[in-house]
Amino acid sequence: MRETAYVNGLKFYARKHNKFSNPQKETALKRFYRFVLPAVLLVSIAAIGGCKKKEAAPPPASTAPVATAPAPTATITATPTSISAGDQVVLSWRTTDATSVSIDGIGQVPTAGVKTVLPTVSTSYHLVAVGDGGQTDATARVTVAAPPSAVEAPTSGMSDEEAFHANVQDIFFDYDTAEIRADAQATLSKDAAYLNSHPDVRFVIGGYCDERGSNEYNLALGQNRAESVKSALVNSGVAASRIRVISYGKEKPFCSESTEECWQQNRRGGFTMDK
Repeated sequence: MRETAYVNGLKFYARKHNKFSNPQKETALKRFYRFVLPAVLLVSIAAIGGCKKKEAAPPPASTAPVATAPAPTATITATPTSISAGDQVVLSWRTTDATSVSIDGIGQVPTAGVKTVLPTVSTSYHLVAVGDGGQTDATARVTVAAPPSAVEAPTSGMSDEEAFHANVQDIFFDYDTAEIRADAQATLSKDAAYLNSHPDVRFVIGGYCDERGSNEYNLALGQNRAESVKSALVNSGVAASRIRVISYGKEKPFCSESTEECWQQNRRGGFTMDK
């Protein structure tokens, strides 16, 4: 394009000044080269620059907000919050937007749930919930009262066996179960306190049942009840070597009437001195 403009300019200038004499032509050409030709070249260059394709402007940056995952939430409660040693506590927790949930001392747990625990000392159950949106925590505090000290019944004039039965009480069970009831925990704590203060006393735990069910079933249930009482005492510091367990099933009832009150007396873990 630049060469074409240059040639056309020369032709035009030559035709225009052809009528001049040679000296005049020479002078005109000099003027052409000095003034006209540079102007023609500048116009040509500007025209070429204007022919270039304009580059597309970059798209505007997106201003839409970036979606973020919601932060997890968590709650945990303990019922009751104040207990005696060995009593049951029900933990209940709930979380939202969590992918991993753990409770100190328990480990990984579902994102929501209920669990029964048996704290022996005051404990803070600390829950941590982790999700795509971050981490949060919650805490439930349970206060455990100190175990009762041994309070012995007066033993003046009593034999060792009479003193044993005055201070070590039997444990009662619900129907068709060997689980230690919450109301029996306090009794077991007192039993353990007395037995720990008399380390030379050896004893037998007998498992008893009411009259309902077969002999074989009740023998197995009685054994489980005796073992449950033994485990509770061992956990309270009583040496397992001092304890012997036996199941009597329904063969040695304490009450012979077919009533709920009588059956309750027969569902027990009973203590006797091991002679």
